[in-house]
Amino acid sequence: MTSIGGAEMVDWNLAVATATRLVRPGPEVNRDEARAVVAELRRHARTSERHVREFTRMIPEGAAVPDTPVLVVDRPGWVRANVAGFRELLAPLLGKMQERRAGTPGAAVLGAVGGKVTGVEVGMLLSFLASRVLGQYETFAPLGRDLPGSPAAGGRLLLVAPNIVHVERELEVHPHDFRLWVCLHEETHRTQFTAVPWLRDHLEGEIQTFLGATEMDPAALLERLREAAQSFAGARPDSEHGDEGRSLVELVQTPEQREVLSRLTAVMSLLEGHADFVMDGVGPEVVPSVAEIREKFQQRRASGAGRLDAALRKLLGLDAKLRQYRDGERFVRAVVGQVGMEGFNRVWTSPNTLPTRAEIARPADWVARVHRRGSEPSEGE
Repeated sequence: MTSIGGAEMVDWNLAVATATRLVRPGPEVNRDEARAVVAELRRHARTSERHVREFTRMIPEGAAVPDTPVLVVDRPGWVRANVAGFRELLAPLLGKMQERRAGTPGAAVLGAVGGKVTGVEVGMLLSFLASRVLGQYETFAPLGRDLPGSPAAGGRLLLVAPNIVHVERELEVHPHDFRLWVCLHEETHRTQFTAVPWLRDHLEGEIQTFLGATEMDPAALLERLREAAQSFAGARPDSEHGDEGRSLVELVQTPEQREVLSRLTAVMSLLEGHADFVMDGVGPEVVPSVAEIREKFQQRRASGAGRLDAALRKLLGLDAKLRQYRDGERFVRAVVGQVGMEGFNRVWTSPNTLPTRAEIARPADWVARVHRRGSEPSEGE
């Protein structure tokens, strides 16, 4: 995206068409089964809202919060929703890059060709992800006729029905229990953003700072890609920063972006870990087979689906996503164990009370800073 100019730097329509064409078909279900799955997921989403609010105590009883829609979608529907979100979020960066390229010779031709190439690349990436996502709270969701959102909260909850059915069959778990378990996780994300009004703007600000620091010079980007490739090939054994443990996504960032990425990683670890903690905390009361589901699902998360899947996960930084679930849940569990749920909920007070990346690893340090307590050994230390 940094080396093209002209009309539109990403052909988003082509991205949708490419992803829709390449995405694997979902599990075989007849029309009646599909309707039953959709109806049950919608019921579970409504039920989960009450369970999550009671367990987290983030929203006082009777308090008014913005309502956000729940959409049960198929894989192409997930692709369309995410393309709309990407288009909205990346618009400032792509607009700036487009202006910079506008005066170069042949910019219009390069832009038309480059936009299509990038559209295909984005579509290929989305086709890979579309068969793996079970649900998603789409924080930056533009309003649309086919994909309604909330004007007040700016979000919507997506549940990807074919993926949920695929995983429950693969794990051989109780369908009713698994669907409710997934909804508990995703509903926690919806509660996080509707109960904490500043959270969406804070995340958007961090993301725009990250995008604003993007290298505009194609030569600089190519140099970073070359260094990243050498690191993965083992050509930099003297690396002081342990680059072999990073994803390609991390390696091509500027130093400023890495600082922002560190803060974003801490926030995402908190959000994902909190959702895992909540769904397991609520689970025993409403999901009888939660222990079996958790054990099998953790094994699936860790193993992936083969060598190609593992390579792509590494390349895209999805392994870091898995660490966010684990590290974030450990942080939440340790803090709740020390100061209770009300004490933990001080994390939502302001951006200043969010944990740093270091505090995610050492929960007692967050407790000491926010609650002014002496640091004690945290769980797992």
